[in-house]
Amino acid sequence: MSLRPRRTKKVKYIKLYSPFLMKETKHELIGEPMETEEGRRQWARCTVSRHSQLINLDKLEAEQNKTYSGIPPSREDARNYSPKEEYSVGEVILHMAWDDVGVVTAKEITSNGGFAIIVEFEKSKEKRLIEKMK
Repeated sequence: MSLRPRRTKKVKYIKLYSPFLMKETKHELIGEPMETEEGRRQWARCTVSRHSQLINLDKLEAEQNKTYSGIPPSREDARNYSPKEEYSVGEVILHMAWDDVGVVTAKEITSNGGFAIIVEFEKSKEKRLIEKMK
């Protein structure tokens, strides 16, 4: 009896908008990419709802390259963060408690009807912060 090493399945995850949950969630890429006239396509399964969708990998890569400018945000351009203020996508903020600078990448409505911003910080990575708190 010969013992063969177990094959480990390489799994890749990406963040995508889930139309079923109507929010961005983590998706697992399934199978191999397929070459089509529209570009490389692959199936992605939501880790929360388990629904699958066919995605265009070339289009996603182009959008990611467009949103990331490669220029780190500077403290001079940053506005101090306060949960009582409103922010726009692309605005640079400084979180004084964390001593970290970040860029607002998205806005969303929380489950209780409040407002939140998603900020990509230099040190803390991606964080959700409250905005327009009364």
